[in-house]
Amino acid sequence: MFTVGRGSPSELMENCLAGIAELEPEIGAFVHRNEEAAREAAALSTQRWREGKELSLIDGMPVGIKDIVETADMPTEMGSPLYKGWRSGRDAATVAALREAGAIVLGKTVTTEFAATFPGGTRNPWDLTRTPGGSSSGSAAAVAAGMISAGLGTQVVGSIVRPASFCGCVGFKPSLGAINRGGSHDAFSQSCDGVLAASLEDAWNFCWAIAQRAGGDPGYPGLAGPEQMLPGGPPATLMMLETGGWEFASPSAKAGLEDAVERLRIANVTIIHRRNNDLVAALETELAKALDLTISINAWESRWPLNTYRDKNAAGLSKMMLDRLALAESMSIQDYRRALAERGYIRAVYARLSSFADAAITLSAIGAAPVGLHSTGNPIFAVAGSLLGVPAVSLPLLSDDGLPLGLQVIGFEQQDAALIGVAAWLRDILQPEA
Repeated sequence: MFTVGRGSPSELMENCLAGIAELEPEIGAFVHRNEEAAREAAALSTQRWREGKELSLIDGMPVGIKDIVETADMPTEMGSPLYKGWRSGRDAATVAALREAGAIVLGKTVTTEFAATFPGGTRNPWDLTRTPGGSSSGSAAAVAAGMISAGLGTQVVGSIVRPASFCGCVGFKPSLGAINRGGSHDAFSQSCDGVLAASLEDAWNFCWAIAQRAGGDPGYPGLAGPEQMLPGGPPATLMMLETGGWEFASPSAKAGLEDAVERLRIANVTIIHRRNNDLVAALETELAKALDLTISINAWESRWPLNTYRDKNAAGLSKMMLDRLALAESMSIQDYRRALAERGYIRAVYARLSSFADAAITLSAIGAAPVGLHSTGNPIFAVAGSLLGVPAVSLPLLSDDGLPLGLQVIGFEQQDAALIGVAAWLRDILQPEA
């Protein structure tokens, strides 16, 4: 938010462009940029703020758009050579809403191939030898490097929460269906649009502005709550979840979460977990299946259009994508239906815990971003929120080996504003001293 005496959209834009000029050659967060149009939009936003006619709280915010989401003024290439230079001629619902709210679309950010597994080449701003995570790689890296204030991301498995953790920014994956995905090329039943942002306030304002203008997916109520994020109050009870990721987490990551839990107990928050609550124990047993179950569901759902891409130009697909298609074609419709039924059961188990707890906390990743650009890292901690279809936030509150690590806060279905309130309180209580 810009106020008298507190900068202007034009000043912020120039700071972002200076950061891009200095850092982008090494980080590689963008695939396309439109800097001239961004400067012009920033000047118009500056004038609106001076006249008290701003369009929203994000009027003038420089943003990036993950490159599986359509933009009328730039190509949408989806991290694939099959879509090199492709233009749809329209803005996605989210992009149209952002423009209506006065946000400034600075560029398209790198995604993995079809927002899946094969990396796009972006480097982690904290250590250029490490992955930024994926598939919202460019959005996370650009925010972390100060090149934009927020970046549109999407998540099916861990594509917002994990890169937020690795890059040390805020990641907010809303409830399933909370943000309209029209024009976003990720038609999976666990997919949702969300944001990588410099602050929790920016994350909420970004998603709220979209939802007010574009609504949620058809048939969903859309993100609800106040325009300005309310101060968080202390939760009475939180779940501490190990999920299927605990055995893979680094000792430092585990110690960081356990220390956070102890500090919450001192702050009079009741912590329930698998060893003191039978329902949490039952949930943990089910969540151990989350990644394998999600892989099966996603494979079946990506059978089309991967089969047509393969038949047209198999050389244009990575081995990772061809392997996904092979898994899909080894499945039957009955396999898929069983997987959906199992997912529905796990969601019902989790929903019962809303009577006992305000939210759940866990790690966002198994540790710091791994070295190398051949992989985007293990998504096993992030997949729980995706499988459950509930909102999740990664807060940059922990560290591992001197690098960022997120504390993940998971809420309940369509209770996004309540989750953001809990996350705000946790941020204020647990944030490291400067």
